[in-house]
Amino acid sequence: MVRRSCDGTGLLEAFRAAVANLEAHVDEINSLNVFPVPDGDTGTNMVATVKAALEEADGVAGQPVDRVAAALSFGALMGARGNSGVITSQILRGLSEGLAGKRRFNGLDLAYALSLGTKTAYGAVTRPVEGTILTVIREAADAAVAAAERDEDVEAVLTATVDAAEKSVARTPTLLAILREAGVVDSGGQGLYRMFQGALQHLSTGGRPASRRRSDAARPRASTLVAHADEGYGYETMFLLQATAGRPIDIDALRAYLEEIGDSVLVAGDSKALKVHVHNDRPDLVIARGLTLGTLSRISVENLDNQARDVREARAASFTGEPAADPGPHTAASDPPTPEASPNPATTPASPLGTAVVAPSTNGSGPALTTEPTDGALRLAVVAVAAGDGLAAIFEDFGVSAVVHGGQSANPSTGELLEAIERTNADEVVVLPNNPNVVLAARQVAAMASRPVAVIPTRNAAEGYAALLCMDPGASADANAGPMADAARSIQTLQVTEAVRDATIGSKKVKRGQTIALDPDEGLVAAGNDRMRAILDAIGRLTPGFELVTVFYGKEAHLDEAEEVARRIQGQLTGVDVELRHGGQPHYRYLISAE
Repeated sequence: MVRRSCDGTGLLEAFRAAVANLEAHVDEINSLNVFPVPDGDTGTNMVATVKAALEEADGVAGQPVDRVAAALSFGALMGARGNSGVITSQILRGLSEGLAGKRRFNGLDLAYALSLGTKTAYGAVTRPVEGTILTVIREAADAAVAAAERDEDVEAVLTATVDAAEKSVARTPTLLAILREAGVVDSGGQGLYRMFQGALQHLSTGGRPASRRRSDAARPRASTLVAHADEGYGYETMFLLQATAGRPIDIDALRAYLEEIGDSVLVAGDSKALKVHVHNDRPDLVIARGLTLGTLSRISVENLDNQARDVREARAASFTGEPAADPGPHTAASDPPTPEASPNPATTPASPLGTAVVAPSTNGSGPALTTEPTDGALRLAVVAVAAGDGLAAIFEDFGVSAVVHGGQSANPSTGELLEAIERTNADEVVVLPNNPNVVLAARQVAAMASRPVAVIPTRNAAEGYAALLCMDPGASADANAGPMADAARSIQTLQVTEAVRDATIGSKKVKRGQTIALDPDEGLVAAGNDRMRAILDAIGRLTPGFELVTVFYGKEAHLDEAEEVARRIQGQLTGVDVELRHGGQPHYRYLISAE
């Protein structure tokens, strides 16, 4: 019997089936990655996100559709992990908005809700990339609308949605060259398709297994929507905007305008009063638009290029100081940091950032965190994400206020990041995601926090350390954002791991088990059967001019091998210091930075 409409119970059970189908294919989605690395986690992140949504919705079982949809949206938002999870949460947010006030919904209602899901998902990403989960939800929603205008039955509309999602996923390689070169499709889009497929299976077959569809054998890949941070800062413009009486501010329109003319856009507040933050080359345009909407106060315009130049000059001057008493390599996480890495605790006062205690998770649900109280509120605190105990210990040495354990294959949720921010004893907070797949979640949290939060889009822990070096604890989070991001990008980094499958990346062919080295900007830079040779080849690809190479060895690497790697790198480079540190990071045998 065709399902013409659906109540709250029907929505909850259909979503439960969607989650189950996604979970059944999580290994498929995780294993499909442009780069054959061992830490693909798109499927894991999506499953964690939708399970959190399902748990929240179970608490309102039996309620009307709008209550169930709202619970799904809230649960997904708080449980969102990784880029794919955050975008999924935004799709569910749009779904909730589209079903607001409804006890039941038909196919036309569903199509409208999916259209709103598309809008909110695109709105969550500063620079949307086609050929990703965004394309899949947009084309699926378009097909849903077309189907609903012919037939309002829920099952008919969902069938059209599933078919369109499947075809859209298959087309993703035609839109993204990196997918086409690797011979895969987008994994976030594939995960969304699996969810739609599971929901349709529940409606049409009562949960019986569906027949194998043609895209079941597709090889998707996680999208890299925020792999590259905003570049070219120009001016930073900030102000508070209060609406003129009787003229509420259209927040979406303002945000859309600012995103057209600038980067790092933040519009936080409501239609009566909000805070505006943007980086661009024309602060006059930003202020002029604000004046047309209401009254401005606390106006601030900073030249970030000058700030970044000053930071670089100061940082360069710091290298002329006296060398450390012990010039040998550091091999333990408890070793004090070098002068180039952080202040010497023997010659400088205690860090003004406060202290942190990192505790392992006790229930397997995610990162665990405890923060020691400080005497009085800090002006500025730092929350950092770290993938290994050694990396976390180094952040502790820097005096960050909280370290959240997580990273590749263990992305912290928005709820966990929010908890870390709210537990800091500070007026403002800087967040170092230290992973491209955590940046989007961190940005979502920044809009939810009760205090100003700046997210520095660091892609690994080494970039996080570089950002901390130039932080001014006496300045605001916003004022630190530009210089810290610039400092993070001023270093070069490499990540070394082993290929988990055969692959062709550009002109390079990779075999399963080979060592591969990845640059966050260039992608695959070296591969081979000889681990040491591959590492040295990657080092040879770095742009000359650096003075220090730091090798952070991971949990798969032994100290004796790591010492040999450091020694061989030292032998290859002239006039460059090489330092060895214990990182303990999973999946990546070595994280190497050059500065």
